[in-house]
Amino acid sequence: MAAEIVNPRSDSDTGQDGGAEPLDSFDPAFALHRGGKMAVQATVPIRDKDDLSLAYTPGVAKVCSAIAEQPDLVHDYTWKSSVVAVVTDGTAVLGLGDIGPEASLPVMEGKAILFKQFGGVDAVPLALACTDVDEIIETVVRLAPSFGGVNLEDISAPRCFEIERRLQERLDIPVFHDDQHGTAVVTLAALRNAARLSGRSIGDLRAVISGAGAAGVAIAKMLVEAGIGDVLVADRKGVVSSDRDDLTSVKREVAGFTNKAGLSGSLEDALAGADVFIGVSGGTVAESAVASMAKGAFVFAMANPDPEVHPDVAHKYAAVVATGRSDFPNQINNVLAFPGIFAGALQVRASRITEGMKIAAAEALAAVVGDDLAADYVIPSPFDERVAPAVTAAVAAAARAEGVARR
Repeated sequence: MAAEIVNPRSDSDTGQDGGAEPLDSFDPAFALHRGGKMAVQATVPIRDKDDLSLAYTPGVAKVCSAIAEQPDLVHDYTWKSSVVAVVTDGTAVLGLGDIGPEASLPVMEGKAILFKQFGGVDAVPLALACTDVDEIIETVVRLAPSFGGVNLEDISAPRCFEIERRLQERLDIPVFHDDQHGTAVVTLAALRNAARLSGRSIGDLRAVISGAGAAGVAIAKMLVEAGIGDVLVADRKGVVSSDRDDLTSVKREVAGFTNKAGLSGSLEDALAGADVFIGVSGGTVAESAVASMAKGAFVFAMANPDPEVHPDVAHKYAAVVATGRSDFPNQINNVLAFPGIFAGALQVRASRITEGMKIAAAEALAAVVGDDLAADYVIPSPFDERVAPAVTAAVAAAARAEGVARR
């Protein structure tokens, strides 16, 4: 019998009554999670022996033999083309950090049900008991025949960059690190609409990104791909620039395609005159630094639960304010992107998710806002039923245009 999770704040004397009050008796989060948030459900009935003989032996043998002769039939006669593996090693879970595979499972289950709820995509959480890069890659490669795509989740930087790159090189199915690319897609969509609201284009803007981890690097790459006027990235030691001798290989790469102006110094120095602040690092940005930004600036302070700039402060100086929180307008939420991106990729059996597909997803997401564009509405709600179909269609079309679609 499994041990019961108990309420650490209970006044009960566990030595006398045999156990404290269960956590889910006072906390609705625990009550919701008891027993897990998902289950396997059959898509065909097993009502009698005829159904059984078709779903399993002997009928299943015909299907297996056909797939053995024509491997591509696996997409038509199994779940492969409609299911994604959600893979983590538990090293960078939400704001909790390295908490291990077991503790990561509630998040991975949550990710899986978001795939289903918002994109109609089945997903299976896989929390791996290894953190070595080679071991993770080999494990996922061996699991890949069962899945149509791989969503890497909550794997710490800089390891996540190598893991994604090497897996995509070895697999012919999409590999997508949502912490990087999902964040970047939604950020670009919101930024496009903020620029449109102010009568500018992406090319008119200079952006400063706080954070050189997975999300910060991916956002920088996507903004450059989208034609940003200039963008620079800052880490704990200041602006990532080519004159620094303490950069990792990833940050050296970032220094090579960002910071056209050649700025150096602190994050606060870089914000002087900047048009956009994008926060994906936590910490706090001084109000004086926000006040030094250009008139009509945009502040996207996305750290959770505490934004780098509180919206009340940001609104004093910025024309558009976005956060990662659901209790403020303009939430930059990855769920706006990844379900539709995978749905579109799976729909056409794409071999990978390209930069063009991600840009297409951002453009489609931005377009959902349409004529309702306003300072407090530059990005749609995750519950807007137009989002997933729009992103799915755009990604599928881009996959065909870029030659990675196989149907």
